[in-house]
Amino acid sequence: MFLKFIKQIVFLFMTVFGMLGNISVSVNYMISWCRGREKKPIHLILIHLAFTNIIMLLANGLPKTMEAFGLRNFLDDIGCKITIYLQRVARGVSICTSGLLTVVQAIIISPRASGWRRLRPQSAWHILPFFSFFWILNALIGMNLIQSIRSTSLNISQFKSEDGYCYFMSKSQKTKWIVLPLMVLRDAVFQGAMGGASGYLIFFLHKHHQHVLHLQNSKLFYRTPPELRAAQSVLLLMLCFVFFYWADCAFSLFLSLSLAEKSLMLNVQKFLALGYATFSPLVLIHRDGLLPECCEKLRNYLFHVSVQ
Repeated sequence: MFLKFIKQIVFLFMTVFGMLGNISVSVNYMISWCRGREKKPIHLILIHLAFTNIIMLLANGLPKTMEAFGLRNFLDDIGCKITIYLQRVARGVSICTSGLLTVVQAIIISPRASGWRRLRPQSAWHILPFFSFFWILNALIGMNLIQSIRSTSLNISQFKSEDGYCYFMSKSQKTKWIVLPLMVLRDAVFQGAMGGASGYLIFFLHKHHQHVLHLQNSKLFYRTPPELRAAQSVLLLMLCFVFFYWADCAFSLFLSLSLAEKSLMLNVQKFLALGYATFSPLVLIHRDGLLPECCEKLRNYLFHVSVQ
């Protein structure tokens, strides 16, 4: 009974606070986008990442929270297909967007003499085709799920694995060997790009730290540029992603190989699956102080609109 109460509180907290955090981040950057003269690509990518996280929490966190509280299964076959499909597509888009965010940030802080500087987006609108590509790619990869998802309300006995209100039926080996390599290739490409860009960010920030120490020893005043503060935030965001992604993979592998009681481990794996969508906006809010800034910008924006 106590473990059930803990499960209810954890999933409710993650869903509610994750939604509020992502809405706060998206509203802040949307207002900056609307009112700012310079449209920054990083802001557009963060808005898209927050939007993807919101879809993840609605399609994954909300049903799990309702299941934890013992609410009746409200999803039929079509509802299960939509929610599970959105979960998988949004998860893939989140991986791709996180990789793009790290690469673009690494390009932005590159020295002017660097060849990477030529890859810097000339306009934030140049980022939009990447978003379209991410959604189309992951929508195609996730198409195989549609035929194998069923609602638990049907009480059919041949279901293979449980996902709350929905079940996965057994898929053909041919389908597995087509889709699985595509998912592995997608994760490897975007996480490889993320790892390389993160390594460059660490190297660049280390050089900047040494430069700051030199200026402080020379008793010169130095203020960290906004680009470097943004790079530090992106790096923390990627560390958050890496932790939850690989912890989720490790627990999923353990569950697939273990023959022991899996209820506790399954709940931990569900928690990890929601972790990045929940805590990534909190990293930005804490690092950049977005919540007070968001409230101030929203108040000024509403005042400006009311005056007009």
